Amino acid sequence: MRIFTNPAKLQNYIKNIKLKDKTVGFVPTMGALHQGHISLIRRARKENDIVAVSIFVNPSQFGPNEDLKKYPRPFEKDVKSCKSEGADVIFAPPPKDMYPENYLTYITVEKLSALMCGKFRHGHFRGVATIVAKLFNIVQPDRAYFGLKDFQQSVIIKKMVTDLNFPVKIIVCPLVREKDGLALSSRNVYLSCEERKRALSLSRSLQNAKNLIEYKNVKSAKKIISEMKKMILPNTDKIDYIEIRDAETLEEIKYIKKKVVIAVAVFVGKTRLIDNIVV
Repeated sequence: MRIFTNPAKLQNYIKNIKLKDKTVGFVPTMGALHQGHISLIRRARKENDIVAVSIFVNPSQFGPNEDLKKYPRPFEKDVKSCKSEGADVIFAPPPKDMYPENYLTYITVEKLSALMCGKFRHGHFRGVATIVAKLFNIVQPDRAYFGLKDFQQSVIIKKMVTDLNFPVKIIVCPLVREKDGLALSSRNVYLSCEERKRALSLSRSLQNAKNLIEYKNVKSAKKIISEMKKMILPNTDKIDYIEIRDAETLEEIKYIKKKVVIAVAVFVGKTRLIDNIVV
């Protein structure tokens, strides 16, 4: 396994790999790897000749009052995890190499970036789209792997790739949960034991919503959201949103007739958590 920190050196390395007709699978991460990330690396390992993993805490997707400085960075542990899962390349650039002085170019996927999390994390998806585009240009993957946990992000990345003609196939993999149902997240380490118990209300409310739709034939989005609030409100400190949207377009849904994503974003203590279920 090789570790690169310089974008140009990695580009040259990948260029030589491509000359040998080898396929490249890419897993972009911000590090603090958990079993959700590991599942992406394993999928990439099965489907490609070369597996590249980026570990980069992207400053452009954090707001001024968010957790950029305290975001977990267990780099050595992450390197061991990548090596044990058979990754061939780690790309871990310093921020100054990704955003040099006088950096001016950003990508915004209109409309989709203003919904859901975009309402509350202004500029977040501009930062996400920009760094993913840069990483695609550096790593030049044939396939890129994203988890379904951030459903909105996956829709935005797929739209960007289509609109900007990136020659990369986006593969969205299932959301991975703890045994008790909590969606895996690098931010779960912020939760106290008491907060972690309260956080379980997210996955339970989503499962209840799924049951209401599939087994009790409840189709009113307003009714389902009302039932979810009853479960979530007593266990959280703030709800950013509970929304039901079209799983393809993210258009808001009032009456469920086709595949939808039910998505939530809440604060438990000072930690912002997101979760979703597709029905």
